[in-house]
Amino acid sequence: MESIFHEKQEGSLCAQHCLNNLLQGEYFSPVELSSIAHQLDEEERMRMAEGGVTSEDYRTFLQQPSGNMDDSGFFSIQVISNALKVWGLELILFNSPEYQRLRIDPINERSFICNYKEHWFTVRKLGKQWFNLNSLLTGPELISDTYLALFLAQLQQEGYSIFVVKGDLPDCEADQLLQMVRVQQMHRPKLIGEELAQLKEQRVQKTDLEHVLEANDGSGTLDADEEDLQRALALSRQEIDLEDEEADLRRAIQLSMQGTSRNICQDSPQTSGTHLTSEELRKRREAYFEKQQQQQQQQDPPGHPCEKPNTSSGALDSDLGDAMSEEDMLQAAVTMSLETVRSNFKTEGKK
Repeated sequence: MESIFHEKQEGSLCAQHCLNNLLQGEYFSPVELSSIAHQLDEEERMRMAEGGVTSEDYRTFLQQPSGNMDDSGFFSIQVISNALKVWGLELILFNSPEYQRLRIDPINERSFICNYKEHWFTVRKLGKQWFNLNSLLTGPELISDTYLALFLAQLQQEGYSIFVVKGDLPDCEADQLLQMVRVQQMHRPKLIGEELAQLKEQRVQKTDLEHVLEANDGSGTLDADEEDLQRALALSRQEIDLEDEEADLRRAIQLSMQGTSRNICQDSPQTSGTHLTSEELRKRREAYFEKQQQQQQQQDPPGHPCEKPNTSSGALDSDLGDAMSEEDMLQAAVTMSLETVRSNFKTEGKK
């Protein structure tokens, strides 16, 4: 494949690429093809002038642009045909009635020139194999003998004009080499636009990958540190949550105790929502324990020794004050008040 000459598309110079790929060398340049186009324009002008330089047709012809070339680099079939005459080559329309009557098998030809919408390209036999030398491809495309007829028929169906190149083509290195060996093509060449799009996509993907790699360079430690930080924050939040739960629990217990105390005090006629002073509390404790002592003496059988306190009420208050907490003292006072209320209810019920 490396020995095959293949010009790739530049601008709109497909006619130049078509001719050079057919002849397998840099035989024509845009300047030379432009010279042929100007010569054709001059010949056409002279023929139009034969009808009179003052005629309407001649003035109209002069106002029209050239039909053999334009500023983009397009050249007409007349330019291509005249360029091939220098080499003794002739173009015949492949699907013309004259050629079809010859019933020549395409495989027996040597080359074809194809055109569609002002694009020209060559299909040529090199050695014993056919190649599509379209300048829009990234390289020569191998065409099998069995596929050649189908390939040309497909081009005709798509609207291509196909010309058979008649005459002896100049010798070339690729033709001589491929006479001795046959080539195989594993992958068909792509269109230049497809290759450029693929290369662009690959560059974009490579750039994105490089950005990702650059972003990750040296960030392994940062990621580990971030994970440790997140773990520490999670543990800290758990500890804070536990502390908050414990604080809420303590507050709930305290409120519950306060609520119970308030409810009990509200149920008791003695307190009626007021706080007991320490003196009142001492007096009620003293009365409570004296009443307990009297009840104990009444329950004990006769003759049973009864222990009597060896301390005064003041000493008892002192000892109890030390042994009992404030909550115990409050509970004892509430209990005593409740018993007093019950006793009053019993007395009123007997009446």
